[in-house]
Amino acid sequence: MSETEFSVPDVDVVVVGAGFAGLYALHKLRDKMNMSVRVFEAGADVGGTWYWNRYPGARCDIESIHYSYSFDEELQQEWQWSEKFAGQPEILRYLEHVADRFDLRKSITFGTRVIGVHWDDENSMWSVHTDDGRSVRSRYFISGAGNLSVPKTPEFGGIENFRGEVLLTGNWPHGGVDFTGRRVAVVGTGASGIQAIPLIAEQASELVVFQRTPQFATPLGNGPLDPQVADEAKQNYGSLRDAARNHFLGVPFDQVQPSALAVDAQERRRVFDERWNAGGFRLFIDSFQDILFDRKANDTIAEYIRERIRERVQDPVKADKLAPTGYAYGTKRPPLETNYYEAYNHEHVHIVDVKDTPIDEITASGVRVGDHTYEVDTIVLATGFDAMTGPLLAMDIRGRGGQTLAEKWAYGPRTYLGIMIHGFPNLFTITGPQSPSVLYNMPLAIEDHVDFATDVIDHLGTHELDVIEPTAQAETDWLHLTDEIAGQTLLPQTNSWYMGANIPGKPRACMVYLGGAPTYRQTCADVVAGGYTGFELSRSRAVVATAVS
Repeated sequence: MSETEFSVPDVDVVVVGAGFAGLYALHKLRDKMNMSVRVFEAGADVGGTWYWNRYPGARCDIESIHYSYSFDEELQQEWQWSEKFAGQPEILRYLEHVADRFDLRKSITFGTRVIGVHWDDENSMWSVHTDDGRSVRSRYFISGAGNLSVPKTPEFGGIENFRGEVLLTGNWPHGGVDFTGRRVAVVGTGASGIQAIPLIAEQASELVVFQRTPQFATPLGNGPLDPQVADEAKQNYGSLRDAARNHFLGVPFDQVQPSALAVDAQERRRVFDERWNAGGFRLFIDSFQDILFDRKANDTIAEYIRERIRERVQDPVKADKLAPTGYAYGTKRPPLETNYYEAYNHEHVHIVDVKDTPIDEITASGVRVGDHTYEVDTIVLATGFDAMTGPLLAMDIRGRGGQTLAEKWAYGPRTYLGIMIHGFPNLFTITGPQSPSVLYNMPLAIEDHVDFATDVIDHLGTHELDVIEPTAQAETDWLHLTDEIAGQTLLPQTNSWYMGANIPGKPRACMVYLGGAPTYRQTCADVVAGGYTGFELSRSRAVVATAVS
């Protein structure tokens, strides 16, 4: 095989993941840009996180009319959500509908996990290896693997010794689970635990919740979606999406006041009550602007939430365990709940604080904490994820000179704009570390990033170029900017997955760009307008060598 023949890729683009990111990337590249695309998906069908996370109560925390694609007007008009906040089954049906509507499955290889992504510097392409022994060469590689798709390994051992059933919220049995009459342990009270616990409590004969850190959980406020609200949204989707994209969180909230400290206690309480009753992220995002920047302002809302928790939990001992202290509200992603606190009013529901006395091990019959073993029939692990970097590191990505991404990120993620990495050309990390990602409405964030990546690819093709890579200086500047903005907030003061602090040994670094989606979008637009400022664009080495010879 000649050098020229070898330099021809099998496909133009390989995409990993068939969730929101992968499906849109496939449609844009294949159907709009007429490129050859291969998508690999570990699951048996489309859905991404909504394919795997089928635990009881799994539900989106962004309102349905906003948590959806905006790229196709007919799709926006034809789909009808049934609830204000869609549950997992409905979101999965939506993504299945998208796959059917655009005939996407024919380009997706299901049941296949990517285990190697290696850059060939001579031929300027990626060699992508899968767990079934296949290898595909592509000019570009797009990761739509998501931010929360690699489960955290529990910090205690002995799970293999347990004689009962062990369930993982992030990989739930597709047939569902009946907890009737069973003694159940739930380990973890993050978002998935808080959603699942009230429903498990309805069935279990006994439920023991093992909590390390209590959460500032606030009401979801879910219910049937008012048809009039849905119709009005469809009539005004253009302006609604514009307003969402110009909001920090990617939803069109517009009632936020400047400072919790600039109003009296009565007005502050009125605002908190109104936003609490409205549900969703209204309390977090639409109350006062300074709660993430000023600890005194944050203390006012933190104490308010603690008061509301104590109102709802009848047992004062349980209430004390459930009332969070020691960290600022909003510095962990605020979980939204439905009847979570009321679940603890049942006598068969217990809470065990494992912060000072951690879980020692899982035994054959249950969970041992100190000298006591809680005997159960089923253990539910709601222990979270190796967020942001975990899904990328799991694919064994190797860039120029064989450098692994793990080596590159030994002291924390380094990216440019959260979407590309110096030393790893033609690799796009959709909603990657150091982008707004998880502090933005995900479908809109995904569309922004996929559009950026596909515009890059189109630009290269138009100008007969093959390779794009951030400069080392641009990457360093972005790291410093991300850290500088984070340092102006309260987030770095808390150990959370935002900071990588939930994984033992993981470098502690801010994983999210905190300048807000509107500022980020403008920054990206300026980069493009400047001819891709901060990037180096070039021909393939193989093409250059052939031209010279």
